[in-house]
Amino acid sequence: MMDKKRRVILKLSGEALAGEKKTGFDEEVVREAAGQIRPAVNAGVELAIVIGGGNFWRGRTSTAIGRVQADQIGMLATVMNCLYVSEIFRSEGMQTKIFTPFYVGDMTELFSKDAAEEALAAGKVVFFAGGTGHPYFSTDTGIVLRAVELGADEILLAKAIDGVYDSDPAINPDAVKFDTLTIDEMVDKQLKVIDLTASIIAMENRMPLAVFGLKGEDSIKRALMGDITGTRVTV
Repeated sequence: MMDKKRRVILKLSGEALAGEKKTGFDEEVVREAAGQIRPAVNAGVELAIVIGGGNFWRGRTSTAIGRVQADQIGMLATVMNCLYVSEIFRSEGMQTKIFTPFYVGDMTELFSKDAAEEALAAGKVVFFAGGTGHPYFSTDTGIVLRAVELGADEILLAKAIDGVYDSDPAINPDAVKFDTLTIDEMVDKQLKVIDLTASIIAMENRMPLAVFGLKGEDSIKRALMGDITGTRVTV
């Protein structure tokens, strides 16, 4: 058991949950993630998870409907993802709780700091779905807000690549990976790890980030336990 409980918020990509199908869910992928998360939670890590909705909806590329409605559909996509992943985690022996910033019948609980604190202290994996509940704000902003509210030690961002590079390594074979950088440097270099609004909130509240590759061996488990092989973004 860890001497001091580590509290982190993990951002997972919706597209990653879809696996090779690129849309919907891949149960094997989700169960593999659960298998990495369970031992970290059992070791005392207090974990909250935010999941993007890109496996169902990427509304900013749509020209058929307005931005407000597109963002609302995206919020509901994240709710579907959290409902699914939460149930898979439960079938793998973990306790979970889903919070949203708006009512979703009896499927989720309305977010409050006290309720989230209580769930984390009880060893439950907490899911924050629905973003901020408002259009024009990304899941990046939602995750940083929740991390600041709950006094998280770190935000963990699971990405398709193994860290932050000075350019796209898929295009530039000479791209250089950063082991560490500051949020100021991240913004100045326009590295787009998280969006500008989220970056400013993290910077003002001194909330550190870490970026790691989702496909690395035991990458989620290692990141949850503080072993970051990707890039640390300091404040």
